Amino acid sequence: MKEIVLSGIRATGQLHLGNYYGALSKFVRMQEEGIYDSNFFIADLHALTTHPDPKILHNNVKSILSEYLASGLDPEKSTIFVQSDVPEISELYLLLNMHVGIGELMRTASFKDKARKQLGIKTENDNDDNIEKEIIGTDSNKRVNAGLLTYPTLMAVDILIQHADHVPVGKDQEQHLELTRRFARRFNSVYGVEYFKEPANFNFGGAPVKVPGLDGSGKMGKSEGNCIYLLDDEKVLRKKVMRAVTDEGPKEPNSPMSEPIKNLFTLLELVSTPDKVKFFTDAYNDCSIRYGDLKKELAQDIINVTAPIRERIIDIQNNDEYLAKAVRMGAEKARARASKTLEEVRQIMGIKRFW
Repeated sequence: MKEIVLSGIRATGQLHLGNYYGALSKFVRMQEEGIYDSNFFIADLHALTTHPDPKILHNNVKSILSEYLASGLDPEKSTIFVQSDVPEISELYLLLNMHVGIGELMRTASFKDKARKQLGIKTENDNDDNIEKEIIGTDSNKRVNAGLLTYPTLMAVDILIQHADHVPVGKDQEQHLELTRRFARRFNSVYGVEYFKEPANFNFGGAPVKVPGLDGSGKMGKSEGNCIYLLDDEKVLRKKVMRAVTDEGPKEPNSPMSEPIKNLFTLLELVSTPDKVKFFTDAYNDCSIRYGDLKKELAQDIINVTAPIRERIIDIQNNDEYLAKAVRMGAEKARARASKTLEEVRQIMGIKRFW
């Protein structure tokens, strides 16, 4: 029996180049190798923690589904589903929360970071006491919803209900994966069973890919506003790249690169040929580089990657029948495993029917 790999993306907007190189392209490679039972979902329930507009939420789900399929994920080879299409997840979420402590949830780094943003707590005054006082305070205009607090439980349920062996997560999600293992151990211990396995992080091999943004610092991300989206047309994409942050240029041969320039070269290494990378690296080292030429080449090479994907995304978005078929197939497969898990958990916990 193949080991199960599971991964999901929150339905918070279009996917970008970082999502593609950091995850999607690797998912497709894993799917084509056929070694694992591959499961990929769109986490629309997780997106509810930020109270998105209902129409926008549905459009985000449709967009990500189209981008999954356009990037090469195949519903005949992988299980592709929408989180809310598997109602068993919500019930197990309730049951597992009975064995999760408020304190351990409040101590998670992701909760504290998101609580800071929701409550408007400035980073210089953001010690744990301040956060907890704000959260449990009496100001009804400043609230952190319970869904945000129990986000790690829902993430754990996504994993445990499918009995996933491996979950590809980045550094910012490692704590959540460790919590999932802790919850699995706790459930097994409380009920004296060896039911839930402890999932491991999935290593694709090689160095992890960190796709930088265009603002000169940090990784590419929606909240940072420094993204190149898979759906960006040529005009928009070129404009973004040409506006990317640079410096004044090297003053001496073989000067170290500043962070913004390193970022541009990192992008170049992802989308361009080794010869082009060498050409611009040599030009930088001998101080003859023209950043305008570098950006023009970078923009064109990114377009060479994203343009075919963009065309497929648009075609798929307009094919409601194919989209419905893909997620229906995925939901049926995901629910088959999830419903069995939920029934077994109910039995273990003593929740039994009389008929």
